[in-house]
Amino acid sequence: MGVIYILICISVFVAAVFLYLFIKSVKSGQFDDQYTPSVRMLFDDELKKKKNNKSQKQSN
Repeated sequence: MGVIYILICISVFVAAVFLYLFIKSVKSGQFDDQYTPSVRMLFDDELKKKKNNKSQKQSN
């Protein structure tokens, strides 16, 4: 029974370490997407054309 308590304590500690590292990486900008916005502007015209085509088909 004592082994269960030890394993629970270890797992809570490991989870806390991963949570700390995740929060630290988010605050440092690790997950900021810098590539997609620059590419998205290249496809804006195509998306607008598709929307216009769909709206024209629906009105006909």
